Amino acid sequence: MEMEEMNVQCNSVVDGNFEEVCPEKVIRFKPPLYKQRYQFVRDLVDQHEPKKVADLGCGDTELLRLLKIYPCIQLLVGVDIDEEKLQSNGHHLSPYLGEFVKPRDLDLTVTLYHGSVVERDSRLLGFDLITCIELIEHLDTDHLARFPEVVFGYLSPAMIVISTPNSEFNPLFPIVTLRDVDHKFEWNRMEFQTWALQVANHYNYSVEFTGVGKPPAGAEHVGFCTQIGVFRKNSREAAGLCVSEQHHQHVYKAVYTTTYPSLQQERVLKFELVGEVLLQVERLRLGYLRMLRQRKRSGRWPQDPPVAPSLLLGEVFTEAEKARIENSPKPFCQGNRFFIPLQRLLAYPRLHRLPVDEERVRSLLADSVCLSSDGSAVTVNLRNSWDCEPEDN
Repeated sequence: MEMEEMNVQCNSVVDGNFEEVCPEKVIRFKPPLYKQRYQFVRDLVDQHEPKKVADLGCGDTELLRLLKIYPCIQLLVGVDIDEEKLQSNGHHLSPYLGEFVKPRDLDLTVTLYHGSVVERDSRLLGFDLITCIELIEHLDTDHLARFPEVVFGYLSPAMIVISTPNSEFNPLFPIVTLRDVDHKFEWNRMEFQTWALQVANHYNYSVEFTGVGKPPAGAEHVGFCTQIGVFRKNSREAAGLCVSEQHHQHVYKAVYTTTYPSLQQERVLKFELVGEVLLQVERLRLGYLRMLRQRKRSGRWPQDPPVAPSLLLGEVFTEAEKARIENSPKPFCQGNRFFIPLQRLLAYPRLHRLPVDEERVRSLLADSVCLSSDGSAVTVNLRNSWDCEPEDN
């Protein structure tokens, strides 16, 4: 974060960088403050690997877009009072082409709801993490009073992250009282911590305080520009019992929802499996043919030459992967038929990672490839009409 001189008209505080504040010294955050807040949440997701995450007051859905790439998250929800903003930004959460080409290991559903954060909706029960980034300062007195009852008492997630402006930082932005015209209040650190501790104690949470946006040199006493409280439920068991006793309450309006392709979906798993098997079978077939040619040229002609992983086209393996492959049943020939045991195929990294055993593979492949009579191997013609055979010298 830097201080620098800028000659610009003072109108309002720009949340991201505070770049156009006044013609005096200006604070520039690097990275921008909103990115620091989002990175704080991302670091928590990295550390705790929540499965169900909701962002209250999700606005333009940018935080959701950053979180949807995390493989641990299986349900991602955004709630906002601005329905038009949700409708205009929902498409940003759709799966990209690459997410169909390389599907996730676990399911992911993303849903945007139009509604108020002080309304109860049972579809947000049982979440691992709820984020409220720069939200509470937009609530009027009545809504702020209801907020803890709904979020901490009713929803009762395992973890809650609340960020809000630190008013002690505001004097560093000349002629600034509130950072946004929609803010109903901005608390200093004592006010925020007093409120947070009271809420935490009442609803059986612990809370830790931190923040983002360091002050410039010489102003360390004002604290972070954005103050953050991280609340953790003291008793997960009690929260689980509370969730099970709730009645269905659906007051939010679903504005957008999408489901990402994953290997938990049979059609996606089958597509991925068949594609990888066909690719690996062709590599093994070509590697086998190449070894036969090399043996023929060298004058040695074993009955059943081995197929070494190092001869496969374009593949590099770790020592552990090589050992797993070499310890699996080897491909073999009977006439012009080439047999690749399923156990061999499952030893290769891209197939080894799939959530399938040999029996499941056999079932998924049955109508897509040719299997041996006992179903233990994929079988193809060793030589095809389009193979280019080198001339003998």
